[in-house]
Amino acid sequence: MKIIIPKKIKRGDKVMVVAPSDSLSLISEKIKLIVDKRFSKMGLELSFSKHVKELDEFDSSSIESRVGDLHEAFLDKSVKGIFTAFGGFNCNQLLRYLDWNLIRNNPKVFIGYSDTTALQNAIFAKTGLVTYSGPSYSAFGQKFYFDYTLKYFKKCVFGNKEFNILPSKTWSDDRWYLNQEDRKLIKNDGWLVINEGVARGKILGANISTFKLLQGTEYFPDISNSILFLEDDSESKMYNFDRDLQSLIHLPDFHKVKGIVIGRFQNASQIKNEHLINIIKSKKELNRVPVLANVDFGHTDPMITFPIGGEAKLTASSKKSVLKIIKH
Repeated sequence: MKIIIPKKIKRGDKVMVVAPSDSLSLISEKIKLIVDKRFSKMGLELSFSKHVKELDEFDSSSIESRVGDLHEAFLDKSVKGIFTAFGGFNCNQLLRYLDWNLIRNNPKVFIGYSDTTALQNAIFAKTGLVTYSGPSYSAFGQKFYFDYTLKYFKKCVFGNKEFNILPSKTWSDDRWYLNQEDRKLIKNDGWLVINEGVARGKILGANISTFKLLQGTEYFPDISNSILFLEDDSESKMYNFDRDLQSLIHLPDFHKVKGIVIGRFQNASQIKNEHLINIIKSKKELNRVPVLANVDFGHTDPMITFPIGGEAKLTASSKKSVLKIIKH
C-alpha cells in the first residue's frame, strides 16, 4: 500500500472543524473564543461543517450527518486541514459508510485524539493516508500552559523536518475547562524505561480501548513493523489496560511489532509505575521489544502530536532515551 503524507498546513490556510464523535455544542462559548483567537494567531481561517453543532441523546449526531460532514470536509478544495471538535464514544459507527476512495483522492491533514483513534487507524488501513493524533479543536481552548502542546503540534502539522520529542517539565490532570485560572501543575519525573532496546517503524494506535474496537475488521491496520503508541483515559484501571494490551498481543502478527510507547495515565486510573512494570514484565512476548512509558500524550496535558501511519525511531535506555519522529 502506498503511504500518503498530506500537504502541511500553513499560515493563510482554511481549516474545517467536524464532529465525528461528540458535538461541538458541548463546548462553551468562552472556550470557543480562546480557541478562535489561537487559530487566528496561527494564521488559520476557521470554518465549521454543516452539522457540527447537531446534538442527540448520545451527545453526538446522526451517522448521516457525521459522514456527510466528513465527506464535505475532504472534498472541499479550499479546506487544507480538518480538526475534530472533541472526543467521544461512537465514531466507529461511521466506518462502513465512508467513501474511502474520496478520502484517498483528497488527502489533507486530519487531526484529533481519543475516540478519533478509530477513524485515524481505519483511514490509514483503507487509504494509506497519514493522519495526526494530537489536540482537537476543544483542546486549543486552554488559556495557560499550552506552549508544549502547541510546539509539537506545529512541528508535526506545519513542518516537514524530523524532530526529537522531549519530556515536558510539568503536566496537569485538572479539568481546566471548569476553571482556567486555577490550574494544578505536577512536576514531570520524565519517561519510564521498562524494556531497553532500539526500534524503528510505522506509528499505529493511540487510545487503546478505541484501537482494539477495530480488531478483526477490515479497518484494523497491518501492525507489521510498527511501533504502537498506546494510552487510555481515567476510566481505564490497571486490569483494563492489562487485558486490552493482552488482546493486542494475541494478534497473529504481533510478533512483528517493533516497540511500544505508552502515554501518561490520568491520576484517576491509579496506575503507578510499578503497575506498568509488572504488566509489561508479565508478558514474555514483550521481552524482545523496547517499551517506554509516561510519554506526553493521551488524556493529560500537555500532549505531543504524532503521525498515525508515519514513522518513528525509539531508543529506550536507562542512560538516555530518544524518541524521534522521522516521517510525518
